[in-house]
Amino acid sequence: MDAVLQFPLAPMEALPVDTIPTGDGWQYEPKWDGFRCLLIHDGDKVELQSKAGKSLTRYFPEIVAAANRLPACVLDGELAISVGRNLSFDALLQRIHPAASRVKRLSLETPAMLIVFDLLRDDDGAPLLEQSLRERRAALEKFAGRVFPNGGLIRLSPATTALPVAKAWLKQAGPALDGIIAKRLDLPYRPGERTAMQKVKNYRTADCVVGGFRFNEGKDVVGSLLLGLYNEEGKLDHVGFTSTIKESEKQALTTKLLALVSPPGFTGEAPGGPSRWSPKRSAEWQPLKPKLVVEVCYDHWSGGRFRHGTRLLRWRPDKSPRQCTREQVEQTAGHLLELLGPAPKQFFQKRATKRAARAGRREST
Repeated sequence: MDAVLQFPLAPMEALPVDTIPTGDGWQYEPKWDGFRCLLIHDGDKVELQSKAGKSLTRYFPEIVAAANRLPACVLDGELAISVGRNLSFDALLQRIHPAASRVKRLSLETPAMLIVFDLLRDDDGAPLLEQSLRERRAALEKFAGRVFPNGGLIRLSPATTALPVAKAWLKQAGPALDGIIAKRLDLPYRPGERTAMQKVKNYRTADCVVGGFRFNEGKDVVGSLLLGLYNEEGKLDHVGFTSTIKESEKQALTTKLLALVSPPGFTGEAPGGPSRWSPKRSAEWQPLKPKLVVEVCYDHWSGGRFRHGTRLLRWRPDKSPRQCTREQVEQTAGHLLELLGPAPKQFFQKRATKRAARAGRREST
């Protein structure tokens, strides 16, 4: 590799903003929900590098195999796994496993794809970091048109300079789309910096029952509220937390919550106990009668819970706790993968079926 591209390389990052920037100097792309990944193919081997500079290579053998069919290059993109018509972050997390046999099995059952949005070195060996995004995008589209197979595991992310098109993506994909990325067309690639990229998250809101609370570490006031939603069986499941409570309101809120303390709090899935990551005090929680409802803002719902902490918007005394069901947060079908064209999963499943059939014939003989 050339001196300009020294690895591990910190990917260019995005500055979080509240509104999509407008003007002639911006390019818009979908924000994919996956693992940021640099694919480095030097002609002899393929490496997959995470955003933190760690190797992801052993966890995604199907991407390595697909990349080996490409010419030497350095690509910036997002590793993602489709389940149905949307992307599953939980399926990605299952790949980070020490057992090679498990990784291999999952690579056949739920193959990943690399959604590429930047070209940092082309097959001529020329580093492109100092070129503007306008030039890099043109080179990427030419490269992808020449070497990315239709419906393969390495896909070109769509891009547009028309804001109405970007907004149409949000409408088409709905809550399945993580948001919109806006990039400056006139700027070069700046590793680790947030000067040329902005991101607008696709936030949603949900009404949740307060099924319990935790005290602030070392204090006798509330630190976080434990959130619950009713499942199809009518049981209250713990689905996340919110800790964005104003300091000036904590004392009065603590008094209110203590008057409602009553087990079990959650009748379905309950909060876990202490772990090596949290001291006993911070893991202890107080169960509450299901009387209080809050509206929270969240960005990710996966695996039956809010993946990150939520932001408390307001209390909802007008809402009945029984109205707080999982239906309001479960993702609709959406059309997220249609932004990429034909899904690669079907193609890969056919190959896996053929391999299994061949293996079966060998065993029978």
